Amino acid sequence: MQKSIPALSFRYLGFLLIWSLLILNSCKEDEPKVVPPAEENVYLKEITALKTLTKEQILQQASAFGPLAALYVKNGVKVYKITYKTKNTDGAEITASGALILPVAAGPVSMISVQHGTITDQDQAPSVFKDGSEGSSFGSLFGAMGYIIAYPDYIGYGASKNLPHPYEHRASLASASLDMLRAAKEFLRGQNEVKWDEKLYVAGYSEGGYATMSLQRKIEEEASSEFNLRASSCGAGAYDKTAFMKHIINDKTDGIAGYNSLYLWVLLTYDRIYKLNKPASYYFTEKYASKIAASGQNVSIAESFHLALNDSFKKALNDGTDKGFIDAIADNDVYNFKPKTPTRLYHGTKDPLVFFFNSENAYNAMQKLGATNVSFVKVADGTHSNSVLPFLVGTQAFFAETL
Repeated sequence: MQKSIPALSFRYLGFLLIWSLLILNSCKEDEPKVVPPAEENVYLKEITALKTLTKEQILQQASAFGPLAALYVKNGVKVYKITYKTKNTDGAEITASGALILPVAAGPVSMISVQHGTITDQDQAPSVFKDGSEGSSFGSLFGAMGYIIAYPDYIGYGASKNLPHPYEHRASLASASLDMLRAAKEFLRGQNEVKWDEKLYVAGYSEGGYATMSLQRKIEEEASSEFNLRASSCGAGAYDKTAFMKHIINDKTDGIAGYNSLYLWVLLTYDRIYKLNKPASYYFTEKYASKIAASGQNVSIAESFHLALNDSFKKALNDGTDKGFIDAIADNDVYNFKPKTPTRLYHGTKDPLVFFFNSENAYNAMQKLGATNVSFVKVADGTHSNSVLPFLVGTQAFFAETL
């Protein structure tokens, strides 16, 4: 099912979730009560209370989203930082972190795992919970709607900030997010502040959209017995890396330095993770190669990205001779599967950063594989930035349908 909506200025939004498990052993009145042994945590390492926000405080924050946002605020929240075990891209065990936001609510509530978009500042990591950050703003509001919110930092932020962030790397975004959920489950098992109804939802936009689809696929293929995944909402992610790569090496793009720095970041990340170990001069013209070798993705490329690339590199990709880089790109394609979970895609039709064809190709591939539970919302004339609010509003309504 495809839908089209205008790129209007939505003034309200919503969503988010979490769980709690109680085990009661009944016994006869004339027998001593049997207390089950405490389960040992496998993933969860440490818990730190960060902040408590009252309903009134969140109502004040919600006013920034417009008067209708206040209608969604039901409760206050308690915010925790959790650290947990996961694995780096090389398979080494590391400690990662994220924010866990609990609603102050009496009844059972659902959980939403929110995968954040691209960040370049450590202070923007969800577990820092800095005022004005995505995690603080949206996390508080969505938690106040009566959801438990799991907000992974990803590798490279928070507790693992000494490591490079594996930008747009499918496998590690999925594993770090899944292990965060496993740690959250262990946290909830050991507390009685909130009850989780065991329903899980996943959502994210931009890099978060890509991470969400990667997480959804991993849960469906490897962890379906662990989580009751109810719905997935993916906004403006670069799901078709192969088509994306072909586009930016051959076609003229906007030449915005901020966009190009992200394309450069992906290229350098794949070169490192897949041990391609090519010098910058292999990929880039001399105009940029020495600067990139010294400063990485922080180099400004203020022209169409394809003009910064060596003709020999572009030829090797187009004729298939650079198999190492081509295989690395293909390993990060995430869209070509048949979702088991109700899934909704959102994308602005005029997105100049993460091109619209990523979601269009994903939707078409899923339909071709026989998926009947995938819908596609095209934000008419939407850009990468102004399509965020339609995504958030639509996601809240989509998740509400499956509660």
